[in-house]
Amino acid sequence: MSEVDGVPAEQPPLLRVLTPGTTAEEVAALVAVLSAMGSDAPEPPRRTSAWSDPRRRLTPSYPHGPGGWHASGLPR
Repeated sequence: MSEVDGVPAEQPPLLRVLTPGTTAEEVAALVAVLSAMGSDAPEPPRRTSAWSDPRRRLTPSYPHGPGGWHASGLPR
């Protein structure tokens, strides 16, 4: 809340219900829906598994033949 000279300033309400017969449960449901619809925080990036990463298919194949298993563990 903002303050002016140490006294809290009056702020307009964020939500006003104009229907006269609205129950507390209906207002709670409306507030829950509106709060779930959006927020200012950006959505965190989705992490994908290394197994499903398409770049994995672009890696070169390992050498075949004698010593191939040894070459597969060496840095490139």
